[in-house]
Amino acid sequence: MIRLFTAVAIPTEVGDRLLPRQHGIEGARWRARQAFHITLKFIGDVQETTAADLDEELRGIQAPTLDLELQGVGHFGEGVEIHAVWAGLAENRDLRHLAKANESAARRAGLKPEARVYTPHVTLAYLKRPAVPEVAAWIQANNLLHSPPFRVDRFGLYSSWRTSEGSAYRLEAEYPLG
Repeated sequence: MIRLFTAVAIPTEVGDRLLPRQHGIEGARWRARQAFHITLKFIGDVQETTAADLDEELRGIQAPTLDLELQGVGHFGEGVEIHAVWAGLAENRDLRHLAKANESAARRAGLKPEARVYTPHVTLAYLKRPAVPEVAAWIQANNLLHSPPFRVDRFGLYSSWRTSEGSAYRLEAEYPLG
């Protein structure tokens, strides 16, 4: 079994601008810059044969290059069940199209459809039973986040595994855009 997801990597210069925002929530597990990405489709644990089928389907995706901008911040979960804080993205029709194309490719490879609404984001930290006022203060302090546009000319298929410091990722395949 291999745990997979598809994503757009965040350029180093954009990731470097996120690092100074990683403070202010006690117990937060802040993500390293090299872990910053925009998930297109979470796959989960699959057999290697299914992963090969998925790779073949992803190779057939045709989509334009993207100009993306980070915009705003948010969180997943409510109250003491908040489990992540993130940087959002400015609305981008082409990014949503690419995420849908990844979803369709996964379905053609025999994977189950995603039930959650797609929320493009870059996870900055994972939380476990945080102090809600700290999260609210962090959101307020960072809600005007806005990056310069950055060009995306590829997306990738990544494997994921757990380490003592959180999840680690490895690029398994890349797919050009444009």
